[in-house]
Amino acid sequence: MDNKIDINDSYFVTVGMEVHCELKTESKMWCSCKNESLPEEANINICEICLAEPGTLPYPNKKALESMIKIGLAVNGNIANYSEFDRKNYFYPDIPKGYQITQYKYPVVSGGILAGVPLTRIHLEEDTAKSDHAKGGYTLVDFNRAGVPLMELVTDPVTYNNAEEAALASANFGKSLQRLLRTLRVSDADMERGEMRLEANISITKDKNKFGTKCEVKNLNSFNSVYKAIKYEVIRHAAMLADNKEILQETRGWDEIKNETFSQRKKENANDYRYFPDPDLPKMYLHKEFDLTALKQALPELEESKKTRYSDIGLSDKQIDQLIDDIELSNYYDSSSALITTNDDKKTLANYLLTDAVGLISKDSKLMLPSHKSFSALILMISEGKLSSRGAKDLLLKLLEEDGDVESMATNLGLIQNNNKEDSIKIVDQVISEYKAEWDRYKAGEVKLEMFFVGKCMAASKGAGNPKIFIEIIKTM
Repeated sequence: MDNKIDINDSYFVTVGMEVHCELKTESKMWCSCKNESLPEEANINICEICLAEPGTLPYPNKKALESMIKIGLAVNGNIANYSEFDRKNYFYPDIPKGYQITQYKYPVVSGGILAGVPLTRIHLEEDTAKSDHAKGGYTLVDFNRAGVPLMELVTDPVTYNNAEEAALASANFGKSLQRLLRTLRVSDADMERGEMRLEANISITKDKNKFGTKCEVKNLNSFNSVYKAIKYEVIRHAAMLADNKEILQETRGWDEIKNETFSQRKKENANDYRYFPDPDLPKMYLHKEFDLTALKQALPELEESKKTRYSDIGLSDKQIDQLIDDIELSNYYDSSSALITTNDDKKTLANYLLTDAVGLISKDSKLMLPSHKSFSALILMISEGKLSSRGAKDLLLKLLEEDGDVESMATNLGLIQNNNKEDSIKIVDQVISEYKAEWDRYKAGEVKLEMFFVGKCMAASKGAGNPKIFIEIIKTM
């Protein structure tokens, strides 16, 4: 691959994304079998419907349909009144029926926009079984995933000015979709567990008003892979065009070890699948079956609104991303900060939560976040000058070990900040007498030693001293 080809200035890049996500339901799409992402054993969540035994009839999962409507409402899409399921016909050992139940002409959702990317459709279908080729000269099939409800989202093709812009925008789109699904609680969208799979249709052209020949890249199991695959394909296409070679419309895989795509098969067209309405499943009139107004009103706060609110508080971009990426952490912060009045204190809360608390919990799984009341009380004690930074960190660790009354715990641990100036003068005098050489250097103009003495004073006070008072005294002595 010729990485010296100038791809950024020479070609417009068009990308259309296709995303599959497992929906978070108790049961599968067509039966009462458990919907479990990674069960411990093969073929334990199956029944005659999963195996497509003769005479069996599927019945739709209403919760999965409701989840689809929530997604559609959240992206301002059009919720179909009439919808139906279709059969997508193709043979593979992991499809027991010889066809996949999906939606073709009448998807649940059409249109909408997410992260600035226009959406074509969002439809509901079933997952297939899983083939295991790792046993040697034969293939085993695990039907646990057969019939799991899947959301498939298809974006409009978007033309970008260059490869970098296309790769970055497409990866960010995937992140925004994952955040949305988790916020709505309709999917965990865990890519490591295979609950969210991305595909990118990529083409390049020198004429922005025309599309080039697209190739679909599958097996993109991380946002970084989306970014790398698009950059790789643009270079590959550009090199072929430079050599006057024809680009074939095909499906390609992504090798995340080699960081390159590889050919899998010629790209199919819709006619190859012989879609037709599934005669075993009822037609659906969704506006009658679901209260769309109530579902719209019940939607949680979404990403853009949260970003604006957090930015207005004064949180950093890194902190905002950290909260947006973790819905549970975001909810905890919101509930705790609701007990605090000022934005300065809310910023302090974010600092202690997202750096200190999260850092400690990541190192020790036995630690747990305290109640919202306790965490907010800790921040208010800092704001009122009752706790030093060191004392607050020590008290936070105790709260993560065992929740309790914050002020009582701070008093029992001797962490209440001593703001008595006479006591502070005695501590400063004691520290100066112990570090006479350093004091002489400070008085001679070595200003950086000021914080050295503040640190020693804080240590002498066992974290209960007020560093501001120490600084004031040191400067006047």
